[in-house]
Amino acid sequence: MTDWSNTLAFVVFPYLAITVFIVGHAWRYKTDLRRWNAGSSEFLHKGSLKYGITIFHWGALLTLIGHAGGMLIPQRLYDLAGISASAHNFLAYWAGLVAGLLMVPGVIWLLARRLKQERIAAQTSFNDYLLLVFILLVSAIGLYNVVFTHYDVLYSVAPWIRSIVVLAPEPGLMEPVPLSYKLHILTALALLGYSPFTRLVHIWSVPLTYAYRSYVLLRRPA
Repeated sequence: MTDWSNTLAFVVFPYLAITVFIVGHAWRYKTDLRRWNAGSSEFLHKGSLKYGITIFHWGALLTLIGHAGGMLIPQRLYDLAGISASAHNFLAYWAGLVAGLLMVPGVIWLLARRLKQERIAAQTSFNDYLLLVFILLVSAIGLYNVVFTHYDVLYSVAPWIRSIVVLAPEPGLMEPVPLSYKLHILTALALLGYSPFTRLVHIWSVPLTYAYRSYVLLRRPA
């Protein structure tokens, strides 16, 4: 990439995606609260959802935890904890492989379910299909990187992400990064910006209070 395109891709675009993510969620919550949900299709065909949605959610959770722990925490802190860069890369490889092997089949399962089940297909919008294809694209590129490239991101992609977070972007760190990694990052950022306008908003309404709410007492009628 040239200097200007590298700056556009790894300075301007990330902050644009983050801005749309924040403003989009606020706007959606304010104007479209009735559809702030997962839009579950379980009642239409429960049996075909159980395994696919479980695989997908475990893959998504592992992906979020792995990326946050691997990219936002500097290697020097891992060194203090006795985890060397080689050990960190080893852990990142296997975590990424497991996450990818859960995410990709999980999304394919959910997409195929919506295409094959007529009742579900009738209730599926273009936006729903686009979201699943988007997630599949990001996940597939990520899995490809884990299996075929083995590029060390600890001193390139990871510090670049941290530079974006602390508002001191260093796009030069991304110049030597392989194209497949750049595509993974750019598609993930695009998904981040797109997410407020999809059913992904439901992740911010996780019922955490369920763990400590009062019991619901049910009594037989007299």
